[in-house]
Amino acid sequence: MSEDKKVAEKKVAVKKVAEKKVAVKKVADKSLQSVLSPHVTEKATMVADKLNQVIFKVRKNATKVQVKEAIETMFKVDVKAVNLINVKGKTKKASRNTMGKRADWKKAYVSIKAGQEINFTGE
Repeated sequence: MSEDKKVAEKKVAVKKVAEKKVAVKKVADKSLQSVLSPHVTEKATMVADKLNQVIFKVRKNATKVQVKEAIETMFKVDVKAVNLINVKGKTKKASRNTMGKRADWKKAYVSIKAGQEINFTGE
């Protein structure tokens, strides 16, 4: 009787292995939400032309891995590297006697492999 149990257990184990599906790379929602918008300026266009990099505004708590995953899934490109920079908010005069401060933010310089590009115009 113990042999019958072993055989039955082996059959169940074989079935479980056969039912497993190939895991598709899932990107967490947190990664996709880390990228806020492209940062389009004169400097950004010069960097894009010379170094094949694109600049994005990202969340303050975003990591390089999250930004890389998000860019690769959204734009279907291969990312070489990601550099993150904390940008300090400017101090501005709010009214006659008070000073205010703009919020700090973070930007990401995303290096893309040669021959690929990200087009924001939708063409």
